[in-house]
Amino acid sequence: MNALDEVAESFSRLPGIGKKSALRIANHLLRADPQFMTRFANQIQTLQQKIIPCSICGSWTEHDPCPVCSDANRDQKTICVVEQAQDVSTIESSHEFHGLFHVLGGVISPLEGIGPDQLRIPQLLERVKTGGVTEVILATNPTVEGDTTALYVQHLLQETGCTVTRLASGLPVGGDLEYADRLTLARSFQGRIKI
Repeated sequence: MNALDEVAESFSRLPGIGKKSALRIANHLLRADPQFMTRFANQIQTLQQKIIPCSICGSWTEHDPCPVCSDANRDQKTICVVEQAQDVSTIESSHEFHGLFHVLGGVISPLEGIGPDQLRIPQLLERVKTGGVTEVILATNPTVEGDTTALYVQHLLQETGCTVTRLASGLPVGGDLEYADRLTLARSFQGRIKI
């Protein structure tokens, strides 16, 4: 295996990049400007030293606490619970949520050996109990593992007295019924609203 194949193999281990795309990226890098390559290599090399999890919410940040947790203008009484740190930026890009976040660090998945004790659930309970939180929005993915995790967290939060809500799920905007799976259709009917 030569150096080009080794780089392509490394890229193919990244999510969403297959062998053909990895080889295309590696070939592109061979033709790239040397200054870009040096800067890019340095950025990758120092990424894990520069970006750390926020000590409050668990989201990725360069400064602890993160900008969201540090922002006094945000709704301090509402916490949106997500599976992974990248989910925070996805929700933030919608400009619809103005509260705080809490990253669980995964979902309950017995098949992968991940139980509730490996997630940041105790930290969430502590934040709710001591922070005057009135609503927790469970924004886990609508999968078996995401639903299981949401139900588990909901059960634990019942004792706190705060309102627990779940993100609506169903048909995407611009989607066709023809292409919707049975579970999506079922959720759409269950979550229908009066107009």
